[in-house]
Amino acid sequence: MPPRDPNTEQIIDFVVNKRNGIKGLVSTGVESVPELYILPVEERLGPNKISTNDSIPVIDVSDWDDPRVTESICEAAGKWGFFQIINHGVPLEVLDAVKEAAHRFFGLPNEERGKYWAGNSPTDTVALKTSFVPQAETVFEWKDYLSFRCSPRDLESFPLWPPVCRDEVVKYLESAKPVIRKLLEVLLKGLKVKEIDKAKEYTLMASPILNLMYYPRCPNPDLTAGVRPHSDISTITILLQDENGGLYVRATDEDSWIHVPPVKGALVINMGDILQIMSNDRYKSIEHRVVANGSKDRVSEPIFVNPGADATFGPLPEVLESGEQPLYKEVAFSDYFKYFFSKKHDGKKTMDFARV
Repeated sequence: MPPRDPNTEQIIDFVVNKRNGIKGLVSTGVESVPELYILPVEERLGPNKISTNDSIPVIDVSDWDDPRVTESICEAAGKWGFFQIINHGVPLEVLDAVKEAAHRFFGLPNEERGKYWAGNSPTDTVALKTSFVPQAETVFEWKDYLSFRCSPRDLESFPLWPPVCRDEVVKYLESAKPVIRKLLEVLLKGLKVKEIDKAKEYTLMASPILNLMYYPRCPNPDLTAGVRPHSDISTITILLQDENGGLYVRATDEDSWIHVPPVKGALVINMGDILQIMSNDRYKSIEHRVVANGSKDRVSEPIFVNPGADATFGPLPEVLESGEQPLYKEVAFSDYFKYFFSKKHDGKKTMDFARV
């Protein structure tokens, strides 16, 4: 292994310890990607790895009761693990407002943003972070993100959230809740679950997390990653992309990646590990990644729909009632969550934690 760039420790100190993030580093006028952010050659997303033959479905959900909508969603969840939805009912002005709010927050001076840095924030329900898990990574991701815990109890700390974006975050979350509920009802119906009672609601959707993701313009975007390949540990994830794109999904052939193009007003939906486990592999949580952008600052806003912290999950009884063997054991979400955030993004290896 070649010797490490002597500037690396200084960059870690500036970006992480001094709470400037990658935004602060870019603001100093860096003209090339520091070694700390450069991916090994084999991990970079070159043109030869991008599939031009596949695309994930775009589903019109204006009529949730249409059996074809149910069929399309469940089929996409099983085959692709990803799909986009249009005519979902979240107003376009709400979507535009939360994207603008993300730009406003990351446009604040470093010292203002730094007030919300993880471990320094006035409340643990909102935290500014950089990369993914810097203490566990040898290569950093080209991103900062502001993370909001959004359970009903967490929302009580709303007055302590950043004034430049808190109203828009809550409006986006509240507008998305009926869509989340409908999606989970459809997906569970596909697993022969008749209704989402209070217990299942807690296991499926009690602790959402909403992130404002920020990917600043990158001088050498081909060398680095906005997010390295991983699957989400959520039940499902609802993602709002901006017009600059950058999301890629692992193709079914495993050897290539499919670009998910931005569609005006659409929400990108993906299955998380939790739902793959609960469905005993009927639904798939698929690896995805985000590329850096060489010309513009990019934002996106995912809502990670998570179980309650002390919820346990495993294959659903309805899935196993025909005698099918469970592929996963019962796991506490808090343990799964802690394990995921103890290491770098590493594909789908987190799921080994729950395998029988």
